[in-house]
Amino acid sequence: MTPQPSASAISSLRKAFAFMRPYKMQIALATLALVFTAAVTLALVQFVRVIVDVGFVAGSSQSLGWAIAGFMVVAVIQAMGTFARFYWVSWLGERVTADIRTAVYGHLLTLHPGYFEENLSGEIQSRITTDTTLLQTVIGSSVSVALRNLLMLLGGTVFLFITNPRLTSIVMICIPLVIGPIMIFGRKVRHLSRSSQDEIANVGAYVGESIQHIKTVQAYNHQHTDEKVFSNHVESAFKVALARIRSRSFLITIVITLVFGAVAAMIWVGGQDVINGRMSAGELTAFVVYAVIVASAVGSISQVIGDLQRAAGATERLMELLHAPSNIVSPAEPLSFPEPFRGEIVLEHLRFHYPSRPNTAAIDGLDLHVRPGTSVALVGPSGAGKSTLFDLLLRFYDPQQGKVLVDGLDIRNVDLLALRSHIAIVSQQPTMFTGNVRENIRYGRPDATDEEVMEAAKAAFASDFIEQLPQGYDSYLGESGIRLSGGQKQRLAIARAILKDAEILLLDEATSALDAESERKVQMALDSLMQNRTTIIIAHRLATVMNVDSIVVMDAGKVVAQGSHQQLLATSPLYANLAALQFAANRQNE
Repeated sequence: MTPQPSASAISSLRKAFAFMRPYKMQIALATLALVFTAAVTLALVQFVRVIVDVGFVAGSSQSLGWAIAGFMVVAVIQAMGTFARFYWVSWLGERVTADIRTAVYGHLLTLHPGYFEENLSGEIQSRITTDTTLLQTVIGSSVSVALRNLLMLLGGTVFLFITNPRLTSIVMICIPLVIGPIMIFGRKVRHLSRSSQDEIANVGAYVGESIQHIKTVQAYNHQHTDEKVFSNHVESAFKVALARIRSRSFLITIVITLVFGAVAAMIWVGGQDVINGRMSAGELTAFVVYAVIVASAVGSISQVIGDLQRAAGATERLMELLHAPSNIVSPAEPLSFPEPFRGEIVLEHLRFHYPSRPNTAAIDGLDLHVRPGTSVALVGPSGAGKSTLFDLLLRFYDPQQGKVLVDGLDIRNVDLLALRSHIAIVSQQPTMFTGNVRENIRYGRPDATDEEVMEAAKAAFASDFIEQLPQGYDSYLGESGIRLSGGQKQRLAIARAILKDAEILLLDEATSALDAESERKVQMALDSLMQNRTTIIIAHRLATVMNVDSIVVMDAGKVVAQGSHQQLLATSPLYANLAALQFAANRQNE
């Protein structure tokens, strides 16, 4: 159930403005400049009154000159104050926005992977970029405008009463008439702003997905269909934005009409007073200027309220990210692994299903013991639960039943960073990050030297192709390593794992994308790397795991057999069938 608009808006903005607390000095300077410029603006009106009464009406050139000189001095002072106000308010907007972006991104990196199954990455990116930009505009501009106009409204009203209380009452009548539309349309604008930001996020998510998979889009001639779907997303965003603009336009129109209607009535009444000698022309001029200042302030505040309502919608989306709970967190008082770390893995009665598939068990009552320094291969049909075991070992998810023990400790009682520092992984489809070769290998150990990076590349038999790239180790790889072949990506991922030098290795068919010669070289590197390390290998090609210490056959989330290759051929029908199919296919290819 959605919270009441006003309460939700105030709550969201309060959370955003909480990021301003560390910058009390800058806030004080901005506030001082804000009050100063508002006071100077109001004082300028008194010079206008003197100029009209003493200069124009009395016809004194000397007095007019002094009044204009004073006017210019005050104007210069106001310009300096405006500079200070604009600088410090803009500084606050940029600084707070940067802090919010950093806080949201930092929190996102701690969320469990299951969160990203339910939330599109493009939509999350939109919140961090588009929504924070909108918030920056509000903090760095709209809030300043609102406070300045509030001061002008209060100060102008005081001067109106001082100048002519009777005329002031005409202006005051309109205030309730203005506040009503602001409250009514403001709530609607906020709802539409949230919807508008959501639609824009959908547009961004669709673009990102299409570009990321552009080869698939073009290979299936899907451009026209994707263009139509994207057009629908754009039109939906346009319609919501149009409704928001229409509401804001109605709000501004009504406010301006009411306010300047009151100004017109006031000028008519004041003009009658000047004609009848009850007030001077200078007083009427000053009163008109103050009335225009008050009217403009009310109009600006009404517009800023619309911006604030819009910002509230964006802030809600940001705060949802910032306060999204993670299902996987380190314990308050974590246990430490015994020294030295051995790498023993014990899985006891594991049962697990993914949050997105609650009725299907990915792991169903599984038991497994991997002794320190040994190698175990996991084989079985697709969907048997092999990759899920890796997710559980890295504690990307927690099992619904059972335990994952590493060196005798339940990993739920261990600090996440400590656990993962002892594990290196090479995936079947390795991840490359935007950057150069050196940075991607160093991802395994950020403090590694250039020499250590090169040694890891040599050990992974990747140095030959790296040195042939245009800039060698400084060669830019493009988004997701698009400039590399599948085999090259895999060797860089292996180099990354070698550089990490962890006691536990998780290899998900780490040589699957290599040609025969590269596979032979990398297998040699892996054989050397696996010495005295606990290694679990997901194997789709049985020929690659003939020499491991033990082969575990999995099916439907369970261990159905375990032993050596020869033992399993004799005792496991499933393994024998897999072997027969693969080796028969290999003989045909030969």
